[in-house]
Amino acid sequence: MRHTFAELFAPAIVLVFSSGCTVGPKYQRASVPTPANWETPQPWRPSDPKDTVPKGEWWKAFHEDQLEALEAKALDANQTLKAAVARYAQARALTSQAISALHPQMNVAPLAQRQRLSGNRPTSGVPITLRPVTQNSFTLPFTVSYEVDLFGGRRRNIEASEASLQAGAADLENVRLVITAEMASDYFTLRQLDSELAILDRTVATLDKGLQLVTARHEGGIASGLDVAQEETLLRTTQTQATLLHQQRDQFEHAIAVLAGQPVPGFHVTTQELSGEPPALDAGLPSDLLERRPDVAEAERQMAAANAQIGVARSAYFPSLNLFGNGGWLSGDVTKLLNVSSAVWAVGATAAEAIFTGGARRAQVKFAQAGYDAAVANYHETALNAFREVEDDLTGLSILNDAKTTQQQAVAAARRAVDIASDRYTGGLVSYLDVVSAQQTLLSNEQQLAAIQGERLVTSVLLIKALGGGWDASSLATARIKPTIKQALQP
Repeated sequence: MRHTFAELFAPAIVLVFSSGCTVGPKYQRASVPTPANWETPQPWRPSDPKDTVPKGEWWKAFHEDQLEALEAKALDANQTLKAAVARYAQARALTSQAISALHPQMNVAPLAQRQRLSGNRPTSGVPITLRPVTQNSFTLPFTVSYEVDLFGGRRRNIEASEASLQAGAADLENVRLVITAEMASDYFTLRQLDSELAILDRTVATLDKGLQLVTARHEGGIASGLDVAQEETLLRTTQTQATLLHQQRDQFEHAIAVLAGQPVPGFHVTTQELSGEPPALDAGLPSDLLERRPDVAEAERQMAAANAQIGVARSAYFPSLNLFGNGGWLSGDVTKLLNVSSAVWAVGATAAEAIFTGGARRAQVKFAQAGYDAAVANYHETALNAFREVEDDLTGLSILNDAKTTQQQAVAAARRAVDIASDRYTGGLVSYLDVVSAQQTLLSNEQQLAAIQGERLVTSVLLIKALGGGWDASSLATARIKPTIKQALQP
């Protein structure tokens, strides 16, 4: 049996065209110096399997109903988060655009024209008699073209696009983590201010009663005018502190409104003192952090995209091969346009290779390699900052826990001092200055304790954020687009 050349070699040709080779370096994740353990011991107690950061809605670990409602508003209406969602949609569209290069392109360009040919048109040396001619021309052509990816330039471009898509998915998760962490931090700072305001209100009430008592004693000739002035000075100073603290509270309330995507006028958060404790957490090992931080994952995916761009640049050194096919109908009579005799077709292939480019290709490769080096440096920097943030927050929580214990003892001692000074003043043993001094010390220590309690909660939020908020890099595997036949038929 005789076979034509095409029949014998068509399978091999198809195999070469479909597989080809892929130029450029194979991607390997750059290594990062990673400590074996955290230097600061974890502050609460030995870790328990239940102490892992909750997946997704990590803020529920604080058991604050109002915080959960605010977080829900932020996830639904925060404008920065909506912009991140739109950027991710753009990344998906760009990836689909890159994948479209795997499919043949088909075009149609119908033409209908009437033209007059010159009676003096050139005859290419053929001795014929010419005269002006007016004629119609109707064409219904179809063109199919396909660039064979022999050296992997398009595949590298798709690889870069998919890595950028996954970087976009990580960026979206990082923005979501930053927004929710900022909301929680502002919320607990607001609660800290509420606690401080409550302390000031209680102190004002106590000082007002004290002023009435001293005034009555002064009018009875028992206390001096100096005692009255000292008590009134402390009362007015405390009222001033409360007024200024209300301004700070308003500013944090306004910040929460913006995070929740709400207009500031008319937005209010009800007053509530601090009551909760930071949840117990397990920081895990430093090596785990590289898979738990969305910003680290984003930097790693950007590094992979930059590596693929080197292959795209190197593929320009190799020739391109384009396959094409044309077909359609051509006729001078529209009624005969679709006749079999009006059919036209052509098939072929073109190969092209740039010989001299003035160093443009070499410059493009150097540009891509420099971009990869920059991405590696950015990845290292992001990972090192991640280690620093976790270590800072672990240290901060350990110190704040110790500070809370000693400050609670200081508040208890200050309250005893106020009671003793008041009793001694009533007994005529000391001047009222001792009472005023004890009251000032108590107020300062109570405010400091409220600040420490607020800082513990805020620092625990920052630690959860530094640990990635329960996120895991394995979720990026779903952020990809597979080429389909349906896509090939889309416009």
